[in-house]
Amino acid sequence: MQHETLQILSEGGTLVGEPPITIQRTRELYEAMVIGRVYDRKCTAMQKQGRLATYAPFEGQEACQIGAVAPLNNDDWVVATYRDAAAMWFAGYPMVNLILGRTGDERGGNTPDGINVLPPSITVGGHMIHAVGTAWADKLQSSGRVSLTMFGDGATSEGDFHEAMNFAGVFATPTVFFCQNNGWAISLPFERQTAAASLVDKAVGYGMPGIKVDGNDLLAVVSATTQAVDAARAGEGPTFIEAMTYRVGPHTTADDPGRYRTEDLTTTWRDRDPIDRVRRYLEGNDAWDATWENDVADTASAKVEDAVAEAEALEPLSGKEIFSAMFAQPTQPLIDQQGMLARDS
Repeated sequence: MQHETLQILSEGGTLVGEPPITIQRTRELYEAMVIGRVYDRKCTAMQKQGRLATYAPFEGQEACQIGAVAPLNNDDWVVATYRDAAAMWFAGYPMVNLILGRTGDERGGNTPDGINVLPPSITVGGHMIHAVGTAWADKLQSSGRVSLTMFGDGATSEGDFHEAMNFAGVFATPTVFFCQNNGWAISLPFERQTAAASLVDKAVGYGMPGIKVDGNDLLAVVSATTQAVDAARAGEGPTFIEAMTYRVGPHTTADDPGRYRTEDLTTTWRDRDPIDRVRRYLEGNDAWDATWENDVADTASAKVEDAVAEAEALEPLSGKEIFSAMFAQPTQPLIDQQGMLARDS
């Protein structure tokens, strides 16, 4: 089945469709994309310095991450992956928590009250079931909330994906499935993952609409996600979105993409950079200048550096937190084990 790919902003930064947001809102989302990239590059550098554990870069996917969560309300749910730090942060998850999580500090997974963003999922695909669960609960409660779950193309090969899609379709849960198809499941190319021409074809089998979108086009991502969110909120059930994008870096900092893809391909996608595309659009509408750009960069750097400083200033956890974080009222075996630790210390 052939699907048209929704595009509103050409690679040159000119409109080829109706923009879903104002120039001012586009400027705000541009700032968020820049912050996301600064964060991503900072974390990549920190991992190389031994200050973080293995890190999963998302450079090149900023339009997907910021554009997908932009249409959500503050109380909607975001259920995302280890590669979706920009989306999680923009939806309210503290940047310091994201950094802590990458150091192995469990406090990184302590979502503040009032923030409906689940901690990043490390298991591939399992979190989509959680998003269907939050959506189903909200449907039963008639809360009007929507659940957005983000994942990569590789996750569509997992059984959890099919279970989540099937349940959402049958029970018409207000779930938006947002797939960032960056072409590679670690080293496995898209054509080795599925016989379908497009992942959006899979929506048909679960009785939900599907939208294929240029994932490096911020305006197209916002438009597609707004359509899906509005439908979910109106009681029309789930939508599957396939956003065509590319990760210009490795799968993680433990990966060498040069072993399975050519640099020419990556260079081609660098020329389709989502941030550059929005910059050209703003410049063409007299909404960008070098002074503002420098202010945006300075703000992004300060925000990221403040979060890093806050994370690294925290006192490390001691062994006793293993026990205090398990149950509200500790069981006797835990009390016994805690006593053993105290005697051996």
